[in-house]
Amino acid sequence: MSAHSQPSWQPPAIAPVDPQIAAGIRAVIDGKAKPPGSLGRIEDLALQLGMIRHPGEPRGDNAVLLVFAGDHGLVAEGVSQYPSAVTVAMVMTYLADRATANAFATANNIDVRVIDIGVAAELPVHPKLIDAKVRMGTANAAREPAMTPEQAADALSRGYRIAVGEIKAGADIIALGEMGIGNTASSALVVHRLAPAPLDDCIGIGAGQDDAGMARKRAAITKAATRSDATAPLDVLAEFGGLEIAGMAGAILGAASQRRPVIIDGFISSAAALLAVRLCPAACDYCVFAHRSAERGHDIVLDALDAKPLLDLGLRLGEGTGALLAVPLVRAAARMLTDVASLDDVLAGKI
Repeated sequence: MSAHSQPSWQPPAIAPVDPQIAAGIRAVIDGKAKPPGSLGRIEDLALQLGMIRHPGEPRGDNAVLLVFAGDHGLVAEGVSQYPSAVTVAMVMTYLADRATANAFATANNIDVRVIDIGVAAELPVHPKLIDAKVRMGTANAAREPAMTPEQAADALSRGYRIAVGEIKAGADIIALGEMGIGNTASSALVVHRLAPAPLDDCIGIGAGQDDAGMARKRAAITKAATRSDATAPLDVLAEFGGLEIAGMAGAILGAASQRRPVIIDGFISSAAALLAVRLCPAACDYCVFAHRSAERGHDIVLDALDAKPLLDLGLRLGEGTGALLAVPLVRAAARMLTDVASLDDVLAGKI
């Protein structure tokens, strides 16, 4: 453990899924009224969902998107073409139900929760806004730690509690989204250290950068990486991470602790998943990876987690948009496992 690590925070108890039950669930799937394997990846997803909820049955009717919002001090180094004020503007857009994430959520009957875990502004009280602010954005990781170890642990804990609360209130599926100008830069650093992978391979265009902007972004991220040699998960989070990344990682651990699937969106939420899995490897069993992002570096995370995303649509917006599009597939896989008759019953005329 690094000298910076704080032993006071420990991951929650998460039981891995039991590999012993896989053959039995696969036999049930193969025995449905369809040719074995004819539903391809949906059958694999149904197997995962069955193992997650065993001995109960998987359910997917009640899904909630948790959008964690936080700002990044790295923006001062020119890592984004947009100012941090856009984070506030987009949070207000979510609250007005006018963002892309809202449109996709409405199309698929999914509830949206917007969480201020680290926006660098005082936001007005709003009935749809969860105030979980740890601090007013992170510090500039190119010059100092993004947050203290205590703040990192606090953000993880808040994300954990929010996810558990939603599940206790009836959520069958937790989907993750985020908003935070500069968060692809922070995610690149997290992936660089936790995958691990060469830094330059983790740096993409984010919300859009020209050649000059990419040069600034690479220089700032390299400066941050040079400042600290942290490799332990909590240290990496404190040195380079974002509060919304910490919140999502905590939410993943929360969903896993309650044996519920958590749908991972793109590059940034996958960086949070990487952090969660490095903190608690069993959490990976509960992650459903929604899509393969067009953002450079996402394939590195997917490979590090041996993850096979459900969709490949060229998305790189974030907000949880890819996760929202994957929810119907998760619901369908659960229904296939619970609602489709067995072939034996069909042939015996028992339907």
